[in-house]
Amino acid sequence: MYPSESASTDSGSTVTALRRLDHVAVAVTSTEAALPYFRDRLGLAVVSSEELQTPRVRLTYLDCGNAFLQLVEPLSPDTEIARFLEEHGEGLHHICFGVDDVPSALASLSDDDAPARLGSGRGRVSAFVPGSLPHGVRLECTEFSPDEDIDHVAGWLSRTREQRA
Repeated sequence: MYPSESASTDSGSTVTALRRLDHVAVAVTSTEAALPYFRDRLGLAVVSSEELQTPRVRLTYLDCGNAFLQLVEPLSPDTEIARFLEEHGEGLHHICFGVDDVPSALASLSDDDAPARLGSGRGRVSAFVPGSLPHGVRLECTEFSPDEDIDHVAGWLSRTREQRA
């Protein structure tokens, strides 16, 4: 069953818990070493950066117009992201979708009854979908905010870096 077929309305049409692509996450060993490429060469502006205590990671968000690129850096060797980097090296870690209700979305997208651990990023509730990785892709859901995600976002990048500043 496709995620868009995960729920039906009274009229028989299908709906999805997913509202928008929020971010694509790239695991990096060093944010500072990654920024010369993603920020300077690609011209993506850093929107925010935060250090989480649990798990001990640095999350850096770069503006891609209608979604973010998130750099995920481990700040402790005993984190899941550090183990991921040891096994796979730097690269794609997960994709994240904005949803109205994170726990409900996790329940509808999970393929088993594994419990989800709620976390946060950019001050929003978020969590990884528990269970297997469909097609090898880890999924995360985060709170969708129409005001922040649509109403006050241009939805595209300007052609020059100066216009984005």
